[in-house]
Amino acid sequence: MKIKRIKKHIPLLALFGIVLFLLPPMAARAGGMSSGDDPRTMTFDPIVFQPPKAERRILSNGMIVYLMEDHELPLIDLQITIRTGDIYEPANKIGLASLTGSVMRSGGNRSHSSEKLDEILDQIAARMSVGIGSTSGSASLNTLKKDFDFGLKLLTETLIFPVFEEDKLNIAKNRALEGIRRRNDRASGIATREFFKQLYGTDNPYARESTVETINAITRDDLIAFHQKYFVPNNMMLGVTGDFDLDEMIKKLEKTFAGWEKKPVDFPKVATVSERKKGAVYKINKAISQTQVRIGHLGIKQDNPDFYALSIMNDILGAGGLTSRLFQDIRTRQGLAYSVGSAFRPGKLERGFFLAYGATRAEKTLQAMTTIIQHIGEIREGLVSDEELKRAKEAFLNSFIFSFSSPAQIVGRQISLEYYGLPGDFLEQYRANVEKVTKDDILRVAKKYLHPDRLIVVAVGDESLFDKPLSALGQVEEIVLTP
Repeated sequence: MKIKRIKKHIPLLALFGIVLFLLPPMAARAGGMSSGDDPRTMTFDPIVFQPPKAERRILSNGMIVYLMEDHELPLIDLQITIRTGDIYEPANKIGLASLTGSVMRSGGNRSHSSEKLDEILDQIAARMSVGIGSTSGSASLNTLKKDFDFGLKLLTETLIFPVFEEDKLNIAKNRALEGIRRRNDRASGIATREFFKQLYGTDNPYARESTVETINAITRDDLIAFHQKYFVPNNMMLGVTGDFDLDEMIKKLEKTFAGWEKKPVDFPKVATVSERKKGAVYKINKAISQTQVRIGHLGIKQDNPDFYALSIMNDILGAGGLTSRLFQDIRTRQGLAYSVGSAFRPGKLERGFFLAYGATRAEKTLQAMTTIIQHIGEIREGLVSDEELKRAKEAFLNSFIFSFSSPAQIVGRQISLEYYGLPGDFLEQYRANVEKVTKDDILRVAKKYLHPDRLIVVAVGDESLFDKPLSALGQVEEIVLTP
């Protein structure tokens, strides 16, 4: 008994020391090296990146299903992607898609009022959501394994038989109207919004915005019609992860959606984006102490083979945080801005964008803007350094691996690839394609895809405090905000 008590109370640090003592010889035996080998001379085989694959099936009603078992916890997560979006809204009813998604969830279904549905979900500790964004809709369910059948029934009835309660629609419309009224409160939001208007065009679905008139024009019948058009099983992709048996889950889904018949979906034609042939400068006068700056132009689609080199180039220019050129110069060396950076976002259905941004003291507005433009030009003129390339590639690859930290993320990415028509091996090739990027590749894509002569420049700030007139950048057009 005495010996047992001594063993039970061995300090944790002592145990840790024993483990450390044993590790070197154990590791040496496992790796076939002597205990005296210098770690600095060790070599390792290249890392082979092979993310797990979910099982893909198609139900009899045309719904595509991705499944991945994960028995670590007694939970099941279900996520649905619907081919829809606000890009398909009528021009006179902008806001319809968002309202349809939110009121589907908040407005009850044929079996449960909105209040009863919320009460039931609380009782079983389940989460359920529905929403519609720019280029896709989504629905989700997260529940304990023991409650999954019941939760699936609730979600199914919400997706197929939403009621769109009138009072919930009114609440959602009032919330949207309040958002419109407060739209000009934040300078950063104004700058980004007006930049995209100039980039895509004010009437293009990728940049247009709702108004009091378009929201007020939306009725419950509009929500019903939008739902009936796009919420059909053959227009959906479903992902299931968690504690289940794959074959049993397929049978369960077939039975649950058995009465939901597929039908063709006629998608409205979305206007294409026309690239501007020359740049422009826009100012928005607002009495604030910091100027919000947006500078950029159209970018690429994600299926462009230069996507990888452009991503590394963008990290070096401004997306790489503390080590990027924009941060190092504009914030660290010159102290012109607290926040500064860049983004090169590839588009999925339409071309994406390149954007450099910052917030600077009003009296340093022109200096900050010209410095950003200068860096955009310089990265097109010479090779980046070995250290810049190495650091950017390592950061990119290290962060990419965290996109696969859970089965739900893996399934979600596979669904996204198929939804947007990207190759099935896109993820497997991702790491290899990034590793292959060279300094010459960076210079080549910078020259090809960065266009200093086509930059759209937007500044939101107090013009009376500017160090110099914005006309130093070219002819300036003033945008007057609608109250």
